[in-house]
Amino acid sequence: MFDNLSERLERSFKILKGEGKITEINVAETLKDVRRALLDADVNYKVAKNFTDEVKKKALGMDVLTAVKPGQLMVKIVHDELAQLMGGEAVDLNLKANPTIILMAGLQGSGKTTHTGKLALMLKTKKGKRPLLAACDVYRPAAIDQLEVVAGQVGVPVYTNRESKDPVRIAKDAIAQAKRDGNDVVIIDTAGRLAVDEQMMREIKNIKDAVEPHEILFVVDAMTGQDAVNTAKEFNDRLNFTGVILTKLDGDTRGGAALSIRTVVQKPIKFIGTGEKMEALDVFYPERMAGRILGMGDVVSLVERAQQQFDEEEAKKLQKKIAKNKFDFNDFFEQIQQIKKMGNIKDLASMIPGVGKAIKDVDIDNNSFKSVEAIIQSMTPFEREHPEVLNQSRKMRIAKGSGTNIQEVNRLVKQFDDMRKVMKKMNDLKGNPRAMMQMQQMAAKMRGGGGFGGR
Repeated sequence: MFDNLSERLERSFKILKGEGKITEINVAETLKDVRRALLDADVNYKVAKNFTDEVKKKALGMDVLTAVKPGQLMVKIVHDELAQLMGGEAVDLNLKANPTIILMAGLQGSGKTTHTGKLALMLKTKKGKRPLLAACDVYRPAAIDQLEVVAGQVGVPVYTNRESKDPVRIAKDAIAQAKRDGNDVVIIDTAGRLAVDEQMMREIKNIKDAVEPHEILFVVDAMTGQDAVNTAKEFNDRLNFTGVILTKLDGDTRGGAALSIRTVVQKPIKFIGTGEKMEALDVFYPERMAGRILGMGDVVSLVERAQQQFDEEEAKKLQKKIAKNKFDFNDFFEQIQQIKKMGNIKDLASMIPGVGKAIKDVDIDNNSFKSVEAIIQSMTPFEREHPEVLNQSRKMRIAKGSGTNIQEVNRLVKQFDDMRKVMKKMNDLKGNPRAMMQMQQMAAKMRGGGGFGGR
């Protein structure tokens, strides 16, 4: 995500490297390159021009402190302006009504139905809501089936009426059922088309007029670039939607939609889709996204994702096991599952400052843990609990059962044993800098060897 834009912006800032102060000449040269980078990222031309004009005005109006280099100051100004360009701050859903009615709109293939489920899961797990999904796409083959599958995956009910071809009636009936059953949110999945057409617009406008939704969310595929912005404008002109869900931001998108859409339609991006899993929906924070675009990482979002998978009671139990040097392969296997739930591994790594650029050309497969999992699952319950019993004959049996080789099994067992020793030492010497250094060296060693079980 945004890899090309990040690289181009970094090159632009190098123009100021070594300069003693910001002048109109070196700023103009830098910003000409920044504008090119934005246009190459498929940012709307007017948006790119207004952006660089604003940055220039602020840069020339600032005095450079002795401790701050001109290039660093320019990065700070661009960061702040990027955040403002994308909305400035996160905008939450209006969930005050009971039931709150959310209307989902967008073209076919944008991920509307899937993100209906993702939004329901987020509201259920993070807001304590009881959502009901309404299947109002009565045209697309298997659309109702798809929504039922999605609803099953996230554990929420769905209202359907396969006999009716009237989406307005279905939406009204869904709301009536929500009131009867105590569902405090109704998310209405509507029909889409391959392109904007009058029939679709008239139909969704009729649904809007009939149910008076508290939120209208426009779902758009970030991969479509500037077309996404144009489509958003057409939908907004007809529906006056309240926010945007930008999907497929984990893909090879140039980022133009995320940077342009807020300015063009004057509506906030509220959520971003960051992967295929149902948990892969994040609140959109403009300031954090600006940091990621400029290669500063996004540690706050990384920590938040970790906290979503964090179980305090389980953590306490794990800490006790580590203190007694009883951390075993069962615990390790469970930690792998928690990491996988956090999302795309490369996306997670890019949130760490400085790592995004380093791994830009590295292929990090989300199946990286498969061989490790296979090795652990090929162990007997006793072997998982007592790693010290793993002799050569046991390892050979495990290698055969997991479809790996003895070298991979030996490597995993060795790295696991080293990690367990460091974890024990960390627990014994909390706050000790030397212990922290050992942990960092261990992590570096594991990365250098291709990770746990790496070939």
